[in-house]
Amino acid sequence: MTQSTLPIDSTALDLLEAADRILLTGHIRPDGDCIGAQAALYPLLQSMGKQVFVVNSHEPEVQFDYLRGEIPYGVMVDGKLPEHDLVILMDCSELSRTGAMADILKALPCKKMVIDHHVLPDEPWWDGAIVDTTASATGVLVYRLAKHLNFPLPLVARMGVFTSIVSDTGWFKYSNTDGETLRIAGELVSQGLAPEQIYGSIYQRKPAGHPRDVGRALEMLSYHAGGALATVTIPLSKDGANGNFDSDDVLDLVRSVECVEVVLFIREIESGVCKLSARSKSDFDVNRLARAFGGGGHVKASGATLKMLPSAAEKALVDAATQMAKDDNRTGWGM
Repeated sequence: MTQSTLPIDSTALDLLEAADRILLTGHIRPDGDCIGAQAALYPLLQSMGKQVFVVNSHEPEVQFDYLRGEIPYGVMVDGKLPEHDLVILMDCSELSRTGAMADILKALPCKKMVIDHHVLPDEPWWDGAIVDTTASATGVLVYRLAKHLNFPLPLVARMGVFTSIVSDTGWFKYSNTDGETLRIAGELVSQGLAPEQIYGSIYQRKPAGHPRDVGRALEMLSYHAGGALATVTIPLSKDGANGNFDSDDVLDLVRSVECVEVVLFIREIESGVCKLSARSKSDFDVNRLARAFGGGGHVKASGATLKMLPSAAEKALVDAATQMAKDDNRTGWGM
């Protein structure tokens, strides 16, 4: 049985069918996979006669505005959410990943569902789930659901699935790019989707200062463990900013260094709070590393938020990563 024909869980289908008002949400600072999957699911649920709301902890970034014209992305205001009888958590499986929404969502009496492709928590808390950790993106799961329900995706949903896929596969260059991923992308293009327009919106609308921001970030590059581990640590500047740019631009450059296996991008997002983006180009499990600091994700791409100063966060992460390498008897880590 191929991934594309994996059955959709009947409990999840029953929850969708029974609900009248459905709330879609996802993790803090939603990325292309999260909001793309939401853009794909929104019209599907509407076609089933459902009233649908999309509320995240943060608005989508400006590069995804081609989806915002038709999908009413909202943010929670004053702790209030639209009335609903089913909430679907997308592109994550832990309520804590929704930030300020977590306690509110946990206390709600409504039914709860997860649609995700990340490693799951040990204890399920949901009433139903559509989950496959082998899927390259959450949008792939929505695409399968649409196929299962014989729903022809409208253009905005097709753009959502494509956005989801290219965001989590690094435009098809990561190891999670499999045959199903490429087949779905091919089907979307054959249906009239223009990849160059989406690429241009996501990757070619940087501000004039972007190259200099990347250059300044690379000045913060350090190598550890014989060069197998690299860190880029950016503290807040005096004006409270630290270059709000896509960390992948830095991560990709550092990963191009032959000896580097793991890159840790650590950015102070507010005083004493750092955001980690961890990437691996080997079998080193950065999800395991991120989970040790309350985060998570995939084996080769994960993140976390650390309530530490940048220097302390870097030291803690480097110590933990090198200890993991030692425990795993990894070679080439200068130990």
